[in-house]
Amino acid sequence: MARVAIFLFCLLLLVGCQPSDQPQESALLQVKALQAISGQTLEVQGINKQANLTAQVRLLGIDAPDLQQRPWGNAARERLEQLVAGQTVKLEFDVEVNDQFGRTLAYVWKDTVLLNEQLVKEGHALFVARSPNHKYDQRLERAEQWARLMGLGIWNPEQPMRLTPAEFRRQYR
Repeated sequence: MARVAIFLFCLLLLVGCQPSDQPQESALLQVKALQAISGQTLEVQGINKQANLTAQVRLLGIDAPDLQQRPWGNAARERLEQLVAGQTVKLEFDVEVNDQFGRTLAYVWKDTVLLNEQLVKEGHALFVARSPNHKYDQRLERAEQWARLMGLGIWNPEQPMRLTPAEFRRQYR
């Protein structure tokens, strides 16, 4: 009995000492989400020194269906809109802060929820590793595995998405 108690105590201590999956508050930038432009891009206010200026934020580590990929593109944009529109969210940056289109690259947090991961877990986006930004790759990959196993969103066996967003863009643009 004493061994079991010691084992459980050690296990609890070990689990309690694991690094948190939550970023430090000082590493986050608080902004107001105005709208979802797509399933992977937000328009936000407050990212620049001038609080009234808006900017586009591309969610890191995901690729949502193109808006022309119906019904998945609209569903992804609508879900992101439901999650954030008009609300305060926090941005966490990785190695690369901007993409070639001038969008800010970030992980987006609402309270304690990583929205990049939430969209993937619900089947509204794919996990796509984008070098050099890899901070949450394992979380995003596990979220995609969950969505695939559960047949959610783009993984629905009755109405699966046939082309990845990148394949769709290459084929139809």
